[in-house]
Amino acid sequence: MHKSGDVVLGGLFEIHFFSVFPDLSFTSEPQQPTCHGFDILGFRQAQTMAFAIDEINRNPNLLPNVTLGYSLYDNCVSVGIGFRAALSLVNGQEETVVLDDSCVGNPPVLGIVGDSSSTRSIAISSVLGLYRIPMVSYFATCACLSDRQKYPSFFRTIPSDAFQVRAMIQILKHFGWTWAGLLVSDDDYGLHAARSFRSDLSLSGDGCLAYIEVLPWANDLTELRRIVDVMKKSTARVVIVFAHESHMINLMEEVVRQNVTGLQWMASEAWTAAAVLQTPRFMPYLGGTLGIAIRRGEIPELRDFLLQTRPDLYHNNSYGNNMIHQFWEFAFQCRFAPPPEGWVQGGGALCTGQENLDFVESEFLDISELRPEYNVYKAVYALAYALHEMLQCEPGRGPFSGNSCGNLKGLEPWQLLYYLEKVNFTTSFGDQVSFDENGDALPIYDVMNWLWLPDGKTIVQNVGEVKKSAFKGEELTINEDKIFWNFEPRKPPRSACSESCPPGTRMVRKKGEPVCCFDCIPCSEGEISNETNSMECISCPEDFWSSPQRDHCVPKKTEFLSYQEPLGICLTVISLLGTFICAIVLGIFIYHRSTPIVRANNSELSFQLLLSLKLCFLCSLLFIGRPRLWMCQLRHAAFGISFVLCVSCILVKTMVVLAVFKASKPGGESSLKWFGLMQQRGTVLVLTCIQAAICTAWLVSSSPTPHKNTQYHKDKIVYECVVGSTVGFAVLLGYICLLAFLSFLIAFLARNLPDSFNEAKLITFSMLIFCAVWVAFVPAYISSPGKYADAVEVFAILASSFGLLVALFGPKCYIILLRPERNTKKAIMGRGTTKP
Repeated sequence: MHKSGDVVLGGLFEIHFFSVFPDLSFTSEPQQPTCHGFDILGFRQAQTMAFAIDEINRNPNLLPNVTLGYSLYDNCVSVGIGFRAALSLVNGQEETVVLDDSCVGNPPVLGIVGDSSSTRSIAISSVLGLYRIPMVSYFATCACLSDRQKYPSFFRTIPSDAFQVRAMIQILKHFGWTWAGLLVSDDDYGLHAARSFRSDLSLSGDGCLAYIEVLPWANDLTELRRIVDVMKKSTARVVIVFAHESHMINLMEEVVRQNVTGLQWMASEAWTAAAVLQTPRFMPYLGGTLGIAIRRGEIPELRDFLLQTRPDLYHNNSYGNNMIHQFWEFAFQCRFAPPPEGWVQGGGALCTGQENLDFVESEFLDISELRPEYNVYKAVYALAYALHEMLQCEPGRGPFSGNSCGNLKGLEPWQLLYYLEKVNFTTSFGDQVSFDENGDALPIYDVMNWLWLPDGKTIVQNVGEVKKSAFKGEELTINEDKIFWNFEPRKPPRSACSESCPPGTRMVRKKGEPVCCFDCIPCSEGEISNETNSMECISCPEDFWSSPQRDHCVPKKTEFLSYQEPLGICLTVISLLGTFICAIVLGIFIYHRSTPIVRANNSELSFQLLLSLKLCFLCSLLFIGRPRLWMCQLRHAAFGISFVLCVSCILVKTMVVLAVFKASKPGGESSLKWFGLMQQRGTVLVLTCIQAAICTAWLVSSSPTPHKNTQYHKDKIVYECVVGSTVGFAVLLGYICLLAFLSFLIAFLARNLPDSFNEAKLITFSMLIFCAVWVAFVPAYISSPGKYADAVEVFAILASSFGLLVALFGPKCYIILLRPERNTKKAIMGRGTTKP
């Protein structure tokens, strides 16, 4: 089909399904190949190009004063015929075409709209690219055509399969399908899609392919049976098919034969709208299919243009008219004169050329689903806009050498190519058209769903879209409420090799299987599942611990010897009880201070001893409660000074007892002068100040501090006071033990004094208890963790304090309160005899 113009655009379309090449005998000139099997949709696409050029010629704002013409060829679905047609378009040597009376042969075209096949586009673009002749395809989707090194002049208005693959991966991700099978055709279309699927799925990490199978071109029953058997045995319930409808027909026959149900099919754009598959035989299996479809567009006035299609009865032999004649014969099932032999005799009708297309039920006039036609329309306009921009160039400001511009008389295809790369316009349907650095247009696809109605009919409905914008990137929009699912219940199926690991677990891949096949192993204590990397667990922060479900971190429980817990309450009560008993004993001694037993036991030292014991009982309270800096610093200092005060009183008391006994012997009066009242007080003060100095040096050099210990329990924080300097703590305890040992030694030596009430015996027994408690304390303290170390120390303080209190003051209080008859000077000196 040809139309003259100032600038001619070429077109390659699929007008016939089949081609027949003559035998090459090499003895005579070969005949031209013949084509048969009229493709009415391919013819409609060719007519769409004719309409677009006619519309541009009528537009005063686009290419004013320039008339576009066209030269459209049939490729007959053959690489050889399509390649010959492309060469005829670019060299202008088609001898059988007569455009007008004065010119024989069509002029070379400036650009070509086509081809409809990736394989043919690869072959043609390889040659056209050498001469920088622009070619804009409306249906070739192979991602390989985006290689600018190999195909520098190739453009397309249909998205490449690379985007189609990414669109399908987005749909898989949307529905959570991580396990799918892939079937591809054995050609550039299918094999490149398979490679893209492998690489893109691997990079995205959103899923895995359970299997990849290549569908045979022929109806190879053995191979098809094997492929369907693989599908049936696989756990993948989603099957993606990148193939042509002819492959699907053969495949579905075997699917029906083996009755393989329960699969969710995903269709590439090649068979999304294939009516030949939407039959009652196949729909029980293909119902609910989700597919990627070329963007549907609207082209106003196209139907009116198609209705104007008429055969030229005066130029029956012209090539273009012959194409329209074939359409007319196909549409009305008639033949132009002269008809084939036997046509009339067989009852066939003759074409008059006056038949009315309005009364013919044909897809030719159905413009409700303009998809490839819309791409043809955009391709023509892209070339027109590029030409328009080139002709708008101002001389001296052009992009070519010497700032020159292209002009209509000396127009070169490579000049148009420069402007085609920069074209940017919006169609009347509202879609933006521009090309990226690879010659691909901004991609957009419709998401289709096969709705299987109860009456057996099928509707291919639009349920969403996938598009890529210059600003927002790739976007998927799906209306799930409209989708028909061919399952019970009517919900998306699950398709995963292994279900997602629940919170608190991590993935461990199964050896020798895809990454989507894994086991789930619980995270260790103190770890939770990692939301960004499911292959590993992450540790909780230091002050946190994992929840029982290992799904989130919770603050660790804090542990210290608390006033609220039973152990702390018991120790507090005992401490206060000891303090209260000390106060009672002190009151008893004050009340009975004039009695012989109180006076005989050095009442002042006894009072000091009782006060120091009260301090010992009270200092234990500093070991209970949340450790704070002042508490940590004060607890050991108070403990050390209180006990030194207590033990020093006992030591002085013992020495006084021994000195009194010696003074009672002849010549021993001088021993008492060293143990007067002031000497006793001074000795206690000096001994206590030494301990105070030790505590001060310890606090200044390496003070005890509160510490959060996480070593005892992984799920708990133990608040404790670290001693800071172990040497300081050891010196403090050692000094107490030294004084206690001296007291014990002196009391032991004085245990056999002749007095009836010998206090040295009581001191010996009390020091024995005191030393036993603190000797047992050291290993118990070292081996006790956390709060139990504080509890051990408190217990040691209380036990030793009670030991001193009971051993030293228990017998005296017994005599004062219960045996007053023994509270006499004679009884104490052993010179009186009293019987109960």
